[in-house]
Amino acid sequence: MGITGRVGRLLGSGRASDVYEIDEAWVLRRDREGYADGLAEAALMERLRAHGYPVPRVRLADSTRSELVMERLYGPTMLEAFVAGRIDARESGDILARLLRQLHALPGRVVHLDLHPENVMLTPDGPYVIDWANAEEGDPGLDWGMSAVILAQVAMADEQFAAPVRTMLTTLLADPSDLTEDGLTEARRRRAANPTMTAREVEVLGEAEELVRSFMA
Repeated sequence: MGITGRVGRLLGSGRASDVYEIDEAWVLRRDREGYADGLAEAALMERLRAHGYPVPRVRLADSTRSELVMERLYGPTMLEAFVAGRIDARESGDILARLLRQLHALPGRVVHLDLHPENVMLTPDGPYVIDWANAEEGDPGLDWGMSAVILAQVAMADEQFAAPVRTMLTTLLADPSDLTEDGLTEARRRRAANPTMTAREVEVLGEAEELVRSFMA
């Protein structure tokens, strides 16, 4: 049924959605672009949480296709913590790798397909993964490929973060991963088709793929 009209201040905005305060315990994520299915996402998050994976609690009865009501997490995103010097590139890459391995060990072959530092919240209870709008059942190799290509795009497109993000990528792929040739190829294809990407992000995709491929050699 949704809770439109009962939300408070805007807490943050992403490329396709806005997050509003409900109270100290809950927030509302409202989809602006029509990409997400809040009900399907909430059901998946409940399932993952039941298996012990670190995702926010959800209120399925109050969610709709365009509005997801979920637990309010306290703490910075991994990106915010990295920029503030509270976490370094190696630790960031290690956390991402651990979260991917933990997810792929669960039943159901769930892949996140957008796991990067802006979608990990560092709370007092540990890292939590948010934004499951792209999740599906699929090949872990694609999930590793998506995370790697996203980081590689940043390394190629943003001079300020190029060196530390390369370190993050090195750490992500240092431990034996499930990244595959097919996964990398499909990850590049999906990133190229992503309507929320900037022209610069699309422009560096080829270089990003080659950077990731250099870790596979």
